[in-house]
Amino acid sequence: MKLSTPPPKKPTLNFVVEGGTKLKGSIKVNGSKNSAMGILCASLLNKGTTTLYNVPRIEEVNRILEVFESIGVKLNWLDESTLKLKRPTKLNLKNMNKESATRTRSVIMLTGALIFQEKEFLIPYAGGCKLGKRTISPHLSMLEHFGAKITVEPKNYKVSLHGSKIDKRIILQERGDTVTENALIAAALSNTDVEIRFGTSNYMVTDTAKFLQKLGVKISGINTTTYKVSGLKSMNKDISYRIMEDPIEAVSFITAAIITKSKITIQRCPLDYIEFELERLREMGLIFNIKKTYFSEEGIELIDLEVLGASKLRPVKDHKIECQPFPHLNADSLPFFALICTQASGRTLIHDWMYENRAIYLTELSKLGANIELVDTHRVFVSGPTKFESADITSPPALRPAVLLLFAMMAAPKKQISILRNVYSIARGYEDFANRLNSIGAKIEVVN
Repeated sequence: MKLSTPPPKKPTLNFVVEGGTKLKGSIKVNGSKNSAMGILCASLLNKGTTTLYNVPRIEEVNRILEVFESIGVKLNWLDESTLKLKRPTKLNLKNMNKESATRTRSVIMLTGALIFQEKEFLIPYAGGCKLGKRTISPHLSMLEHFGAKITVEPKNYKVSLHGSKIDKRIILQERGDTVTENALIAAALSNTDVEIRFGTSNYMVTDTAKFLQKLGVKISGINTTTYKVSGLKSMNKDISYRIMEDPIEAVSFITAAIITKSKITIQRCPLDYIEFELERLREMGLIFNIKKTYFSEEGIELIDLEVLGASKLRPVKDHKIECQPFPHLNADSLPFFALICTQASGRTLIHDWMYENRAIYLTELSKLGANIELVDTHRVFVSGPTKFESADITSPPALRPAVLLLFAMMAAPKKQISILRNVYSIARGYEDFANRLNSIGAKIEVVN
């Protein structure tokens, strides 16, 4: 597959949404966006051939693959979700597609992949969702433990290996998922033993760690917050790996069923990573059934979940929902609870302490009739139950808030037409989302 460099200018896509339709049938959860980004960056460690299964065909993946192709990585889609990668002996980093690199925050994980392969290199400032200032200082501090020197330039981070001393004990400044992945990727090619402390054990970290194990890296502490890694000197191995299912997509479909008062079955939900969310929903009165339990090819416990979205909902007992590092409510699940709480009889505080802007984007739901009070840049009160109305709205530059608006439009009265404009934010994290929702009864037209 030949990817364009730089990416072609695509027409702005909009969703025209008819309200009042009931969802029915079954829908399958696709591969995880966040797992895919960590694993793709880790694949640059391998000089052999890497074959990845269950790769989501989303814009976030497209951007990092455009970066890969620009630096010389050979890419071949074997089918709709199977990707073969083969990197050259020497990456051409000077030719990096900066436009694509700046459109994904995951590009920061290239620092971990390249630190022991290049004496000096530049990484453009990371982009992604516009959710306020989110420091990458934990990444920079982590890289210094591996002997790196980082200089902040006007448009790039300049990374150089200025010494051979690697700290045996690496303390992460932030219990963040991406910085934990990045530390594991860096340690994998460090040719020494290191201990990474105060990491996370969230799904994308576990998936990236298991991928590194397939490359021959010895890692203990998976599913904990302390990892012991025996790094290799080089990797040249033909391997295959299946990316796990996306727990946030599973929560998305659960929300769609709730908000449209529909009954659907969601297949291949990764139970361990949505169990806390399900317990919160059970507390709110949602009725659901686990129809089937089984395991993926990589040993992840999966369920087929039947959701009865017509349940009468109430607020959680303490009238407050917030996210915390795993195992707790996932940061990317939190916005969906804001929408779900519009259907509960009462008032709930949604506390999004991680991002400055995302709570502000939640207030966009008021344009569709939701009762949302902004407390500050991190907190909103949501009161319900809400009857949604149609509206014409430009999608915010943030993935999850944009999806909330789409679901609220689907829940508007029957035959009412809403428009959600410029839906690139949704395409960043969801593959062919309109058509997949239409396959279970939604009425969404994609127009230029």
